[in-house]
Amino acid sequence: MTKSEVKIIIGNIIHCPQKLKIELLENGFVVVQGKQITAIGDSATFQHQLTLLQAQGNQIETIHLKQSQILIPGFVDTHIHAPQYPNAGLGYDKTLLDWLNCYTFNLERRYRDLNLAENVFDAVVKKTINHGTTTACYFACLFTEASIVLVDSVIKYGQRALVGKVNMTKSSCRDYVETEEESLENTIKFIDNVVSRNNPLVQPIITPRFALSADIEHMTELGYIAKNNNLSIQTHISENLDEVRLVKEEFGLSYANVYDKSNLLTDKTVLAHGIYLSDEELRLIAAKGSSISHCPESNTCLKSGLCDVKRLLEFGVKVGLGTDVSGGPSPSICKAMRSALDTSVCLSFSKENYEPLIYTDVFYLATLGGAEALNLDDKVGNFTVGKEFDALIVDMNVENPQIDCFLECTPMEILQKFVYCGDDRNVVSVFVAGKNVK
Repeated sequence: MTKSEVKIIIGNIIHCPQKLKIELLENGFVVVQGKQITAIGDSATFQHQLTLLQAQGNQIETIHLKQSQILIPGFVDTHIHAPQYPNAGLGYDKTLLDWLNCYTFNLERRYRDLNLAENVFDAVVKKTINHGTTTACYFACLFTEASIVLVDSVIKYGQRALVGKVNMTKSSCRDYVETEEESLENTIKFIDNVVSRNNPLVQPIITPRFALSADIEHMTELGYIAKNNNLSIQTHISENLDEVRLVKEEFGLSYANVYDKSNLLTDKTVLAHGIYLSDEELRLIAAKGSSISHCPESNTCLKSGLCDVKRLLEFGVKVGLGTDVSGGPSPSICKAMRSALDTSVCLSFSKENYEPLIYTDVFYLATLGGAEALNLDDKVGNFTVGKEFDALIVDMNVENPQIDCFLECTPMEILQKFVYCGDDRNVVSVFVAGKNVK
């Protein structure tokens, strides 16, 4: 270790070292050098680690957590539509396809106005950071210039993100559509523009809206662009029964097979929703290494259905959580965790011998599970040595909380109360790549 500024966070630390496994380090510590985690341990090894750091002449900043605080990995939002943020809370009397036509496309077409884009995108990035989202996988919009504005907002506020210019050659909104040639040309321009910013926290992602918005030839070309540039892919799958039926009628294939035929199923593909996937489709998705973004609030607000996350996991599919703003009304992954728990409990009422998810399961989905879903688990998701330090300090005893904290809680009880009762007020510090951004 070379001489440098070092942070040591000391206190109760909770993370998932592996899938669906949780670890508590009581009175533990994490050492951060620059952006990287260089050591993690418990009180028994702390003094030895401190002596080593002091002997190397490092400038050491020590952060001591209070008893009401825990250190956890940053949240990963695997599916969020930044342009839709102004519509959060609107249109939930409709179902998916009507909602898209009545609300979503009419709003997104307004992002030719770059002032609107900057105001909205600055707001949504700041809001998600305040709620603890250190990594977000964003759908931008059809317009290249506005999509770049979102990239610049992410860079400005220091979030980690995948950002995609939406591709859509079929639309009910006549002035919110592009030709295939425009789509491919502007996608390459967008990629080049993002790469030219040379920011290691922000990557472009290929973003066909969903199967009904493009034909197979077009999606296949987008698949080639992703492969040739080693990029991730995001889209939607099996969100709504009418949508699934229309995909089958148009292509004569299952939803997953449409994407497979288009070369869009890769180990860097994240598919939002996945409520109505067949066993065959799940086996295909698992074999390709693709993942599902579970968006429980959106699934219920738009009356799409209840996604059985345990079934996805049993098939070996990677799963993370998404807020799906504005299909979901909140940019908070904490709310998504609560909704995922509610969904799983509701499923247990109609499934024999079904054990619903518990708070530690959704904590995994919000952290390491999300990182795995976005193929970023080599960089973030837990406090493994060598990963970058994306983290939250959570305090359940803050001024003017949503829920007052009268009892002294154990660290795991603090986590449980945060999952069920927490909001942005309880997220007192946010770190991305070692930098404090809240």
